[in-house]
Amino acid sequence: MKDVELKLLCELMKDSRRSDRELAKAVGVSQPTVTRTRGKLEKEGYIKEYTIIPDFRKLGYNVMGITLLKHNEPVTEERSAELRKAVIETEKQNPHASLMAVNGMGLQKNRLFITLYEDYSAYWHATQLAKSIPHIAVESLESFLVDLNDEGNYRLLSMAAIARHLSLKEEG
Repeated sequence: MKDVELKLLCELMKDSRRSDRELAKAVGVSQPTVTRTRGKLEKEGYIKEYTIIPDFRKLGYNVMGITLLKHNEPVTEERSAELRKAVIETEKQNPHASLMAVNGMGLQKNRLFITLYEDYSAYWHATQLAKSIPHIAVESLESFLVDLNDEGNYRLLSMAAIARHLSLKEEG
């Protein structure tokens, strides 16, 4: 990734509402260069979407759950397609605010979910639902719950922090 591309990406992560003219000033290039570079970053998949990060508490979410689970059986490519189909169907009937649902490994688990909940009861309902999805044989499920109203929380979610880290790596 070129220097200008990384700088532009970092600036967009800090605040994507800015105009190309404002971004050009921040990056130190011309406005047409920003427009062209942004298009390239989008085309190459570095920019997946433009969005906001709301205050989840103001939207009624008071708990964030980081849930790890382990399937009883290995997840083959064919089985993965069955699981995905079953999960999509369950989500249509029981929508929830999931930030991530990914495969992985560690802590003797192979699936991770990061989800927002209105309260502990909604979390409990979701975990029971996850255990009941057809084709999913859950061996174990563990969660780490975050009270989003806890004033001691340091940083809930920030793309700006990642942008600062990338900028420091570039300088260093």
